[in-house]
Parts: sequence; structure tokens; C-alpha cells
Amino acid sequence: MDKSAKIYVAGHRGMVGSAIVRELNKKGFQHIIKKTRSELDLLNQQAVEDFFAQEKPDYVVLAAAKVGGIFANNEYPAEFIYENVMVQTNVIHQAYKAQVKQLLFLGSSCIYPKLAQQPMQESALLTGELEPTNEPYAIAKIAGIKLCESYNRQYGTDFRSVMPTNLYGPNDNYDLQNSHVIPGLIKRIHQAKTNNDKSLKVWGTGSAMREFLYVDDLAQACVMLMNIPKGDYKAYIPERNSHINIGTGSDISIKELVAILIDIIGYKGQIEWDTSKPDGTPRKLLDVSRMTSLGWSASTSLIDGLRLTYRRYLETL
Repeated sequence: MDKSAKIYVAGHRGMVGSAIVRELNKKGFQHIIKKTRSELDLLNQQAVEDFFAQEKPDYVVLAAAKVGGIFANNEYPAEFIYENVMVQTNVIHQAYKAQVKQLLFLGSSCIYPKLAQQPMQESALLTGELEPTNEPYAIAKIAGIKLCESYNRQYGTDFRSVMPTNLYGPNDNYDLQNSHVIPGLIKRIHQAKTNNDKSLKVWGTGSAMREFLYVDDLAQACVMLMNIPKGDYKAYIPERNSHINIGTGSDISIKELVAILIDIIGYKGQIEWDTSKPDGTPRKLLDVSRMTSLGWSASTSLIDGLRLTYRRYLETL
């Protein structure tokens, strides 16, 4: 990518989008286009069309999405499928019409079947039933992948998709009703410590296995992939199931994760596991061999990443 290229990062205020903006800045890209929701409503087809016609970006990073944990996905399924499908469709279609050089779509590892063989290869997509708790969100993300693939096949576009594992890091959402597991645990454990609570209740049994990736590592991977020339990328990636998994290649139980966070935060109380609440998918580990064969691997250890994240959380208080 030319350092003077115009790069539109949709969702630049979110955890993923802000990390990609940091990485692009670090790499010397000068012309990053950022629009807040009040400046550009990505649900509004006409507004998105007008934006692309006016700005004419060379590259698009589609990191804008409605996201949340198990509770939010359960409570607001219509919002999750509608808003994500609409945003993706509007941005991807207008990127095609504006003849952008490349688009990078950010998906999620929840696209894979609930009982997919572990670690999950890209080819596992659409081979079984999804985890019911976030099915609408997962279907929206699958639609985004297939939009990119279909436009590539029909129109010869260069639309790429990446599927990150569970992410954490700066600018995460700490709203307990809508947060993912790590920010939710950080906030609740910190509050329990501050309040001198003798015990803290955590959802599930703690046996679920999860893989976690520090968001700045994801950003490095994304910018690396964007810099691969179209011909080289096309030769390496199949036409279908063209998405690329991005993760660490190792996982940890929620029980172990809680123990690490308790140590970092300094909480002295007891953990009570609420086994009446769901664990979600039993295990989620990505096969990251496509990325490792391209020479990339995550550089931030889980403990270091959690320490950095807790430090950033304290700065928000």
C-alpha cells in the first residue's frame, strides 16, 4: 500500500478499529478517513453512497459492527442481525461501486459450528449448527464473508475477510450488559475488590475453553495482510472459504482466566460459579496455520496483554 493512499476505517472508535488506526499511523500512513456515527450513519444506504462518491477512498477497513457478549446477543437478536447485515451490505456494495482497490472485512470466530472439530479450520464454515446464543450475529458475519467472496467472483474485486478469535485490549466495552468475557470480568473483579466483597459470582462452570488475542496483535496482522499484492493474495487464498483465521493458536479455561485476573487485580475474595448460567460453546480454538505460513504470529502473551488492558481500564475510571 502506498503511504499516501486514502484509507477509510469504519468503526475507528471501537476496540478493533482504533487498534488498526494506531497500527496504520505507526506504519506511516498519512491519510486515514474517520467518521463518527453522527457524521456517517452506516445503516443509511444513501448516506454511505454519498460518502463513497465524495471521499473516494483507496482502501476500506470494515471494523464497524454491533457487538456484545452472551447476554446482549440473547436479549437483542433482531438488532444484532439487522444492524450488522445492513452496515456490511451498504459498505461492501458502495466500496465496489466506488472501485476501491481493496476492502478488509473483520468477522468473528463465532461463525463456526458449535461443535466444530478443534482447532477450527477455515473449511469448517457452514458444516454444522451454530451456537444458539449468538446465532443472529454469526449469520450476519457469515453473510459478510459471502458478500466479499461473491463480489470477488462476479466483479473481480479485492475484498478480503479475517476472522479474529476472542479479542481484548484498549477501548473495549465495559458495559456489563453488553461486554465480552474479559472486560466484563475485569470490571466485576475490580468492583468486588473496591467494595471488599467476600465473594463474586461468575457465570457458568468455568470449564469452557477460550482463545484470546490482544487487539494490537490483530491490527498488525491486518495491516500485514493488506500489504500483500492482489495477485499474490489470490494465488494463496481459495475462492471459497477465503477468510483467514487470526488468533494465538492456544486456549485457556475460563476458570484459569479468572485466576489470572484475580492475581493481576489483587482481589482476595472467593469465586462462586453460577452453574445455572450457560457456558456457551465448549471450546473455541482457531487453526491459525494460514497466518503462520505467511510469517505472522501473535507477539503479546496473555498475561502481558491482561496487565496492559487492566492498566488502560484504570485510566478510564
